Amino acid sequence: MAGRDLRALFGTNDPGLDTDEAFVNRQEQWSLVGAALAEHLRHTAAAGFDVEDLEAPRNNVIVFHGVGGVGKTTLSRKVEAALADHEHRPAQWGEPPWTPDTGERLLPVRIDLARSAGTDFEHVVLAIRLALAEKVNRPLPAFDIALRRYWEHAHPGEPLEEYLRQRGLAGRIGQALPQQMQTAMSEVAQALLLPGAVGAVIGQVTGSLVGALRERRQTVRALAGCRRLADLLEAEPDLDALSFYPHLLAWELARLPADKRVTPVVLFDGWEEIGDRTHRDLERLLQRVVWLMPAAFFVVTGRSRLQWADRALQGQLDHTGPDTWPGLVVHDIPSARTPSPADTSRGRQVLIGDLSPEDCDDHLARRLSRDGAPLIESALRTVITARSHGLPLYLDLAVMRFLEIRRGGARPQPDDFSHDFAALVARTLSDLTPDERHVLRAVTLLDAFDLTLATRTAGMTHQAPAQRLIERPFVRENPFALWPFHLHALIRSTVRGADDHTDDRWSPQDWHTAAHRALQALGDQWAAGAAHDRLLLVGCLRQGLRLARDFGLDLAWLADAAWRYVGDSVWEPLEPPAPDGAVVSSPRTAADALVELLSALARRQHEHRERTADRLAAVAAGGLLPTDLHEMAVYYLAKAQRDLGRSEPSRQGMESVAAGGGRLAPAARRGLAHLARLAGDFPTALATAATLGWEGRHRRVEGDVRWIQGDTAGAAAAYGAARAEAEQHGIAGERATTQAQRAFVLAFADPLVADDELDLARQLLIGLDLRATTLTTRIAELVRDVGFDPDIEDRALVLRTEIGVAGLVSARATLELAVCFHHAVREDHPAVAASIDRLRDLTRGGDYAYYVDIAHFMAGFPLAAPSPARWLDGDAATRDRWRALVTDRRGLRTP
Repeated sequence: MAGRDLRALFGTNDPGLDTDEAFVNRQEQWSLVGAALAEHLRHTAAAGFDVEDLEAPRNNVIVFHGVGGVGKTTLSRKVEAALADHEHRPAQWGEPPWTPDTGERLLPVRIDLARSAGTDFEHVVLAIRLALAEKVNRPLPAFDIALRRYWEHAHPGEPLEEYLRQRGLAGRIGQALPQQMQTAMSEVAQALLLPGAVGAVIGQVTGSLVGALRERRQTVRALAGCRRLADLLEAEPDLDALSFYPHLLAWELARLPADKRVTPVVLFDGWEEIGDRTHRDLERLLQRVVWLMPAAFFVVTGRSRLQWADRALQGQLDHTGPDTWPGLVVHDIPSARTPSPADTSRGRQVLIGDLSPEDCDDHLARRLSRDGAPLIESALRTVITARSHGLPLYLDLAVMRFLEIRRGGARPQPDDFSHDFAALVARTLSDLTPDERHVLRAVTLLDAFDLTLATRTAGMTHQAPAQRLIERPFVRENPFALWPFHLHALIRSTVRGADDHTDDRWSPQDWHTAAHRALQALGDQWAAGAAHDRLLLVGCLRQGLRLARDFGLDLAWLADAAWRYVGDSVWEPLEPPAPDGAVVSSPRTAADALVELLSALARRQHEHRERTADRLAAVAAGGLLPTDLHEMAVYYLAKAQRDLGRSEPSRQGMESVAAGGGRLAPAARRGLAHLARLAGDFPTALATAATLGWEGRHRRVEGDVRWIQGDTAGAAAAYGAARAEAEQHGIAGERATTQAQRAFVLAFADPLVADDELDLARQLLIGLDLRATTLTTRIAELVRDVGFDPDIEDRALVLRTEIGVAGLVSARATLELAVCFHHAVREDHPAVAASIDRLRDLTRGGDYAYYVDIAHFMAGFPLAAPSPARWLDGDAATRDRWRALVTDRRGLRTP
């Protein structure tokens, strides 16, 4: 439904301008409400449905949650209007999935839970009863007598009529409820044969009624069917008892004549304001209303999901757990999927996102028009849409900005909207206290935060301002995140980027000081965390690197955190986005260089090694990093060069790092052992491995040497020991790498055993970003299937392409060796010869040249010249072992 946009109407003298309050996008949410409500009506109409069943699961609630300003309240109001009168339904919503007769029996009751509305639990109960007073227009004795008794106890001497008038609930139905309650009292008094005057004395009526109910007198048989009425009338009439009275209301509604029966649809808006996750007193009472009125349907809108399906809340609320609220179980974390209208029995927690770009454009096109044509032209709408991040509030401000520019006689241009609105800052800050404004500016420096981090970044000694700020609608909460709070993207960019002209705006030095405080606070959180809390490490690094880079801060704790990040070999992406979307040039500070270094290391799992080598070479040449981090750049540059087949510069880098005696010296010595192995000097490589210890990954180096000799058992044992050491030291990346290597060598010897080892390798790779190791498992799968899978060549072709994209020469040579194994098992000598030619081309530089010899050993081909490789126990024994692997596999192929 569109109405007149009065602000826009009074913002111009143009009489031909049409100003519509456009409403867009919420068709899917309406479909979900309609489908869920239709299913609910079928459920309550079924023969076995019983409103007094207090044990059956409940599926009578649907929740819409999302950031403030996204349109939840508007949706709630539109749903209320659409249920009350189909003519008020937005045209794009379509017909509801129920008959007109069914629609007439729906009773929408919208209750605003916002603090500004002053809603309390009494208000909720009275609002529902008042709506029924108008729709049903008859007393509901069981409920009305209990409510009258409560009222006399809780509000002695205060007429209900006066209370309703003061709370804004009066009107033509404001008198109906007291009259219906009095009628109920009189009817019960008459049934009990009490004097008419006594009918006004609630204590005597309820006392006599309880006695009659206990004695099952025929005079009160109409109420005797409510099994729990006597107990409720005997209970202390306090607020807790009031929260159970909706059971009486449900019972009364169920016994109405068919032509009078209605289904209340209660819309609770602003649910986030009824309390918090510590104080759930009001939430407990409202949950009882939902539970005790199973025939009613409830639509909840708020910033957060309902947690009622969480077993951990047992004891805080009366009814919890997934079996109790099956529709409220969140199946996809962190963001719940939007269920289809046909799947309403599950997924009743629906996230309302920001408006899509298409809906933003539609909103702007229809908001201002002349003769049916949009006044805001397409190019301008595109810019406004991009800047809005889908927030309807921004679109409203943009429309007013558009009219403001036109009033000045200018024609609005896209550049007029390519910056953040200062007006949005003023709107955001207008109702904040000075302390809250201070905290808001501080947390714009952070991607996410908690109360402690926000307070320390703001330089405050108390958390109260931060606590108040997180209750604001522009602060989003994800209780499952490392830091639960973050600002809406538009609000954050606007407060950071706009010149707000406020009296307490920050100077550049203020921003720099706050950034320094934030960096210190992040460092303290990381230092106080568990030693192997990877999530905390990565989160602190991401935020800390951005702060250090954008504000030119010293590295401080970032250096130690960088070493911890590298040591685990997991390689989550770290590179923070450029400030304000700018293009980052070559590093100019140590923070710039560290960001580039860690980004290059993480991105090498997704980039060609040539690109990685170039980036690391630039960092190393810049000389901006302290010595230990400079050695990190040199070491990983040497590794990239080795992967590219550039052994000599790789050797120089490894020797430089090893000579420095720093943290990576053991790893550099391992790198030198690898280079010796690549050159075929196996005795030297094995002797070096014995000197490396755990820090140099000695058992992995040993395994790398032994499998080349055809000693699959010795190599598998070495890799197994290396994996055990990695587990002992908590290094996830090393554990996955050694397991992948173990699966690879066992794939040559025993496909069945290798299958189990590959399963373990894949499990250990979950959550890690290790490209080379992942390729190792793919090659191992191919080796395992040699002799059994006719598609080995096709699979190898795919792998060649992937390895070529990665730029891993070593993996390409290993793949060709696996293909040679395949052809040798099949005794396809021409194919073996072709594979040997490819291997010879790949190893022409000298590294991995012994792969050509191994291919000859596999196929039983003689060597054209003696092997230059220094085999551990001679080429004859090595030949026999490789040849035996081939013949053993042939034996497995034979039926």
